[in-house]
Amino acid sequence: MNPYEMACRQLERSAELIDLKEDVVEYLKVPDRVLKVKIPVKMDNGRIKIFLGYRAQHCGVRGPYKGGVRYHPDVTMEEVIALAMWMTWKCALVNIPFGGGKGGVRVNPKELSKNELERLTRRFITAIMPIIGAERDIPAPDIYTDEQTMAWMMDTYSVNKGYTVPGIVTGKPVELGGSVGRSSATGRGVAIITRESAKAIGMNLKDASVAIQGFGNVGYWTAKILEEMGARIIAVSDSKGGVVDYDGIDVNSLKEYKVRHGSVVGFAEEISNEELLEMKVDILIPAAIGGVIHRDNVDKVKARMVVEAANGPITPEAEKKLDKRCELVVPDILANAGGVVVSYFEWVQDLERYFWDLERVNKELERIMVNAFREMMKVKNEFGYILWRDAAMIIALRRVVKALELRGIFP
Repeated sequence: MNPYEMACRQLERSAELIDLKEDVVEYLKVPDRVLKVKIPVKMDNGRIKIFLGYRAQHCGVRGPYKGGVRYHPDVTMEEVIALAMWMTWKCALVNIPFGGGKGGVRVNPKELSKNELERLTRRFITAIMPIIGAERDIPAPDIYTDEQTMAWMMDTYSVNKGYTVPGIVTGKPVELGGSVGRSSATGRGVAIITRESAKAIGMNLKDASVAIQGFGNVGYWTAKILEEMGARIIAVSDSKGGVVDYDGIDVNSLKEYKVRHGSVVGFAEEISNEELLEMKVDILIPAAIGGVIHRDNVDKVKARMVVEAANGPITPEAEKKLDKRCELVVPDILANAGGVVVSYFEWVQDLERYFWDLERVNKELERIMVNAFREMMKVKNEFGYILWRDAAMIIALRRVVKALELRGIFP
């Protein structure tokens, strides 16, 4: 099952629970538009290399499209459409006025120099310029893109427009109109939702054991903030492997070690990514890639609670089983929504040209994430038998469908 098929199955399942009309479901399955572009790049050796890029815009009835741009050799059109669809639900769930968008370029950025990456980025943003804009579609960082990538995108768009347009992208450096607190936002959101989830099942977060698969930006900030909340981070992994320490891992020391050595491996007793997923812990947080919990290993998961920090780390088939094995399975469209929430704050600040301090950013993020979690709990209690993802999806679907009904179909 490819990501788009997975997204459609999730939509169908949730739509059935609220008796959504078939024509509305079909409308929501199809993106508003998908642009596929050719990206010729002059490499440092003088040769021209062709890359493929995509920008998908899923549903704009609630506002401009919003979503990241990823650079990865395995990017496909189906993946980009699915991610755009998930962004629609994520934005509606936390009730911010965006629709879902997503972009990607089929490239291994590790094989390109910084100059080649800059030329790739500028050519890509130029190619998709006809369908983006601060009031139309606002890109953001994703896998293997960062603040510098967003700075190049903003500059390219602004040069073409003839004036500076900071609101064209989010996740920019603060010096160019970025928001304080943006780099930690997704991880902070995961930590807030983990804390609220622990309360909901009567778990004391203080000294609760936590295993985190993935120690990139999201994994690091999730671990750091949960550690500050009193949780015990006992296992962490990255793409090369993982480490475990049952007495607790010092997150900042692990971060420093990874910067020096390029991996967490070697910091403590070693463990594989597969073993980490199967550990007996209070909280398991998959924060790396999709599909890591599937039908072949779901029966080995022993965590009391699973929080999806990555996009789609649990397959639909495995999710049904896991929902029965765990006390709570927090869906990605809620757990990792902190990034788009603070992206929304950044966009608002750029439009107003008035910037907030970190205290206000974190306070507003906390309010939105906690409210969304409580709404999900309310719907789950209302239906009882449904998956946690279904509860989150029902909230999102109701908001998107209501906006669609009020606007109508033109002409």
